[in-house]
Amino acid sequence: MWINQLSHSMKIAIITPVFPPYAGGMGNVAFHHARLLQSRGYFVTVFTPSYKEKKDIETVFQGVEVAYIRPMVSYGNAAYLPKLKKKFEDFDVICLHYPFFGSVEAISSIIKPLIIFYHMDVVGKGMLQLVFSMHKKIFLPKIISTAKIIMASSFDYIKNSDIKEYYKAEPDKFSEIPNGVDTKIFYPKQESEITEKLHLSGSKVILFVGGLDRAHYFKGVEYLLQACAQLKINYKLMVVGKGDLADDYKLQAKKLKIKDKVIFCTDVTNQDLPKYYNASDVVVLPSVDKSEAFGMVLVEGMACKKPVIASNLAGVRSVVEDGVNGILVEPKNEQELAFALEKILSDDELANTMGEAGLKKVQKRYEWEVVGERLGELFENEFKVKN
Repeated sequence: MWINQLSHSMKIAIITPVFPPYAGGMGNVAFHHARLLQSRGYFVTVFTPSYKEKKDIETVFQGVEVAYIRPMVSYGNAAYLPKLKKKFEDFDVICLHYPFFGSVEAISSIIKPLIIFYHMDVVGKGMLQLVFSMHKKIFLPKIISTAKIIMASSFDYIKNSDIKEYYKAEPDKFSEIPNGVDTKIFYPKQESEITEKLHLSGSKVILFVGGLDRAHYFKGVEYLLQACAQLKINYKLMVVGKGDLADDYKLQAKKLKIKDKVIFCTDVTNQDLPKYYNASDVVVLPSVDKSEAFGMVLVEGMACKKPVIASNLAGVRSVVEDGVNGILVEPKNEQELAFALEKILSDDELANTMGEAGLKKVQKRYEWEVVGERLGELFENEFKVKN
């Protein structure tokens, strides 16, 4: 492992719209980036909005310094943080996890080396779609053009994203740093506790993990329910997540006459989540548009040696190799999704082979410590840190 000898003088500010314990891939990635960079000797502070408390708070989360900033205005996971400009005076590098509406506007004029982790395009619906469109025209070009480095979880996603023209113009500015998984937490294990608790014995178990709020409309739960209604095998569907759309999905399950087949698990802790993966036979991510750029749940499922099914979307298909560690289906196509579910759940040998392939891919590419090596090398090369 390389040793960073100049890190004592380099201070890194990481900006993210969400942060653990808030459930979500974006905050999880920001935390691990902070942890991994800190482990290599950098001084790291995470800046994130104080949505609930509405006051400035400085604390430590699992060894990472976190500064919660009171927003002037906030809406959902967007927050205008004008205080950020003054906070960055003592920092050498700024790392922005995008999209973060409010933050981009606040830091767009700061003259500091800027690194962007481009998580995803923003699509939205209704008025939000209009707001996002204006943002992309006014602010996104400026911040992308001034960034020193743009990281993304896959080149596949970037090549099909809203910033694909910037990639074509300056490909050397972009780096692929995949999202990771903690294999000390997510690993294959015989599970009986959840099987007994939810009466899953004798059924093939399908697992969905994701937000059930309006911000996560793109997760495609409605198509998964429609697909499950077509299945002929004996199954149970576990829907792990919570949000204001949960009642709508419960009503849909009732209308589809699969209410007794679907179990909504709304109070699953991060500590217990691996148990649900290990109690399942297949993990499904039926997302509908490019708001989904990677799919952390797929990697978590693969780390538990589960076959996966996902929508054939840019970025997501970099995780799922069709026919190898899972199956890709067209977005919003419940017939294809139902066929894929039947195929995997009816063939234990196929499911086991795909699970093995997924686990090997995780060990080679997606373990956080493997990702940390790539992240560290990027900083070493870009900022001329010597061994």
